[in-house]
Amino acid sequence: MALFVERGYDKTTVGDIAARAGLTERTFFNHFADKREVLFSGSDQFVKQIVDAVRATPKSASPLDAVLAGYESTSDMFAERRPFARKRSEMIAAHPDLLERELIKMMTLAGAITNVLEERGTPASSATLASETGAAIFRVAFEAWIHDPKEHSLTFQMRAARRQLERVVGRAKRVARS
Repeated sequence: MALFVERGYDKTTVGDIAARAGLTERTFFNHFADKREVLFSGSDQFVKQIVDAVRATPKSASPLDAVLAGYESTSDMFAERRPFARKRSEMIAAHPDLLERELIKMMTLAGAITNVLEERGTPASSATLASETGAAIFRVAFEAWIHDPKEHSLTFQMRAARRQLERVVGRAKRVARS
């Protein structure tokens, strides 16, 4: 990340990254497919933590509550990484290839959550709706968390985003009845 910030993502090469880490390029490629993947290392653990937390949620929880509990389980981990998360988020937003990779990661996560919800007995369409809604809430919350001058927790922002969604849905329901 330091190299990307110093030189810019586009001007940083795999050779630069390997040299900074005290590795050869060949060793770099033993661990990463390309320089994009440096920003996405840890994605497997992120997905596992959320999926495991969804799976551990009591069966009595609604599908959306289970999904949001999964995402909220990452709040402490992100709290320790807020400065890094801010820089990473800015970098991803500025580079379409990184944004594409981030969206693929989030869609893969939503699919894994859908599968867990179905294992819990949630009908497929409801599982998809809950996992996609949870992903949307997470994206809105994460963006708010990144830019929050008061530095509230990610859980705080997740709950605020859910309330916002509930207000949006409530308005939509009233309009539909008119």
